[in-house]
Amino acid sequence: MDAERGPVRPVLSDPRRRPAGPPQTVPDGGGRRAPAARAGRLPYPRRPLPAARPGSPWAPWILMYHSVAVEKDDPYLLTVSPGRFAEQMNWLHRTGRRGVSTRELMRAQAEGRAERLVGLTFDDGYADFARYAVPVLQQYGFTATAYVVPDLLGRVNDWDSDGPRKQLLTVDQVAGLAAAGWEIGSHGLGHRALPGLPADQLAIQTRESRRALEEMVGGPVTGFCYPYGAVDLAATLAVRDAGYDYACAIAHSPLTGRFALPRCYVGDRDGGWRLRAKRGRHRLRDTVTGLRRGRLAERRGRSGR
Repeated sequence: MDAERGPVRPVLSDPRRRPAGPPQTVPDGGGRRAPAARAGRLPYPRRPLPAARPGSPWAPWILMYHSVAVEKDDPYLLTVSPGRFAEQMNWLHRTGRRGVSTRELMRAQAEGRAERLVGLTFDDGYADFARYAVPVLQQYGFTATAYVVPDLLGRVNDWDSDGPRKQLLTVDQVAGLAAAGWEIGSHGLGHRALPGLPADQLAIQTRESRRALEEMVGGPVTGFCYPYGAVDLAATLAVRDAGYDYACAIAHSPLTGRFALPRCYVGDRDGGWRLRAKRGRHRLRDTVTGLRRGRLAERRGRSGR
C-alpha cells in the first residue's frame, strides 16, 4: 500500500489549549514513561538544496512509518510490530546507514553528505511512537520525525473508520519529544486532505497547524506532511507560503521536489531484502523523474516558455 486511506473528519482548533513544560521522560500513553532522546534541539540552518542535474537522483531516501505496536486487526497495513521495527533498524545499522529526522536529512543533503543517511518519518502522531519506537531509535543513535495533528492530540484516529482505534500523542508528550531533540512536524490541523480546499482553508490547515505546534514546542516547526499523502500544486504553494522549509508526500510525481518529497512505505512484512529492493526502486523512480523533468525543461526552452 502506497498511501493512507480513510475518511477525513476535520476538527476546529481549540483556543483553550496551552503548552506544557517538557518532562524529563516521555509518557507513552499507556501508564509507562519512555526515556527521552538526547537532550538539546538539533540546529537547523535554512539552506536551499543544491540544484539537481537532469537525470541524476537527488531525492533522499525517506521511510514512511505510522504505528509501531502489536495489532491483530490492521486493514490499512499501517502497523509494524515492535520486533519487526527493531529488525529494520538493525538492518539499517548493519548496512552502514543511519536513520535521521527529515530536518537533519535535508540539512545533510544541502551540505552534500546524505549518502548513508535515511529519513525516518512517523505519520499521524500515534502514542506508540514514544512507547515502542523511541527506545529502539535511541539504541542506535538514530533520530526521527513525528508528524502530528494538533487538533486531535490526546484523542484517537477517528479518520480510519475501519481500522483499530489508536491513541494519539498528548500535548505533554509532543512537548517532551521536541524538548528531547525529536523533530515535530505538522500533519495538518485535523487530518484533512488538502487537494480541492479553497485558499482560505488551505491557509488555515497549514499556517494554523504550524502556529499551534510552535506554541506547543516552544520553537520553530519547519516540516509538513500531507494527510493521506494527497497533494496538488495548490497544496504545495500553501505549504511554502505558510513558512515551512519542506513537505513530505509519498509517490514520485511531477510535483516531486522540496515541497513534495517522495517516501517509501514500510510495513510489517518488510525485512532486509525487501528494504534493499525498495531502496533500489526509489533510486530508479528518482532517476526517471529527473529525466522526465529534464526533458520537459528542454522542450520548454526550445519553445521559448
